[in-house]
Amino acid sequence: MATLYLVSTPIGNLSDLSARAALVLREVERIFAEDTRRTGRLLQHLGVDTRLTSLHQHNEAARAGRVLECLESGHDAAVVSDAGTPLVSDPGARVVDAALEAGHDVVPVPGPSAVLAALVGSGLPADRFAFLGFAPRKGRERRALLQRVARSHETTVLFEAPGRLHRLLTDLERACGSGRRVAVAREMTKLHEEFVRGTLAEARAHFGERAPRGELTLVVDRSPEGEPDESAVRERAAELLAGGTRPSEAVRELTARLGVSRNRAYRIVHSTVVPDGPGTE
Repeated sequence: MATLYLVSTPIGNLSDLSARAALVLREVERIFAEDTRRTGRLLQHLGVDTRLTSLHQHNEAARAGRVLECLESGHDAAVVSDAGTPLVSDPGARVVDAALEAGHDVVPVPGPSAVLAALVGSGLPADRFAFLGFAPRKGRERRALLQRVARSHETTVLFEAPGRLHRLLTDLERACGSGRRVAVAREMTKLHEEFVRGTLAEARAHFGERAPRGELTLVVDRSPEGEPDESAVRERAAELLAGGTRPSEAVRELTARLGVSRNRAYRIVHSTVVPDGPGTE
């Protein structure tokens, strides 16, 4: 049976395309792309002349048949989105379902992802997170999303359009409180990449003065109620310090592994007494 490849493409910097992704794009019979012009520029950069067919949200149902025709004729095919990983807030789910139903292999070719790039660059806990895509624009669905983010015990990643960013930050501030931490990643991997890190109030003020341009990803800190209780954090801090971990490293460990805010981790580490232990700098 032929194989359908889901190929992750650069979110900005073309050098981020993996060697495997380039090989797959070169060897498949056809590439189904969200924007054939954008993907065409990528293929031109690679010196690849594989045939392109559009596959976007408005024609995905019809294109599923074309994909199956290609696969059932014994030819491998690839699906790519404008940038990043296919199916993540992008079309392709119907095509994957159809290919699997017909018995074909579906193989991901991992690579660039705006979700993961923003998460790991945010400075917020990355051990547990939820990706919620684009926020609904209004009504009950938007209110439900805002409440979910406000109460979440996990870091939340969202996409937003530049023209709607300030309103989303304002609504998140009302739902989560002014002091909730957030990172707004803009134009990641591109020449004008920017991370704005701080509280929701600070980010709202920043983008109120500077209308953003480019592609945006938000990372919102988890609810403080979702952090481990004091005794569990203090116990782990004592273990780290007793084992010879420097206080600054212990703070980073508690923040990354337990999802504790940095200020809380700092307070606990520096108030934890370890008898006869090396936990001092």
